[in-house]
Amino acid sequence: SKQWYQRRVRAPRVILCGEDTDIPLFHTEIFGPVAPIYFFSDEKEAVRLANSTRYGLQAYIFTRDLAQSWRVSEELEYGMVAVNEGVISTANNPFGGWKESGIGREAGHVGIHEFQEDKLICFGL
Repeated sequence: SKQWYQRRVRAPRVILCGEDTDIPLFHTEIFGPVAPIYFFSDEKEAVRLANSTRYGLQAYIFTRDLAQSWRVSEELEYGMVAVNEGVISTANNPFGGWKESGIGREAGHVGIHEFQEDKLICFGL
């Protein structure tokens, strides 16, 4: 409704650039319009920095190198990885994280498994 829309809290978009990984922001799961940007010298360091958090919901890669995008995507410890894409959460895509960002998935074809009780029946005849 229009009343709800007018009451919503709006936060300004924030871009933080730096090299200090000791700040709390680096070790916090952020839900909001905040983009922390860290500098790295090579791909290996970028993956190490990205994986050095307790969380792993979403990661984003922007590159023109398709081989690099596959390599880095496989190394990242995140439940969802977007390559050259800003929005990956849709009803068709499984949503969920790794590490302290949660276990399991919702939505997509694998989301139904959260609502099923699987059973194995083994007969020895």
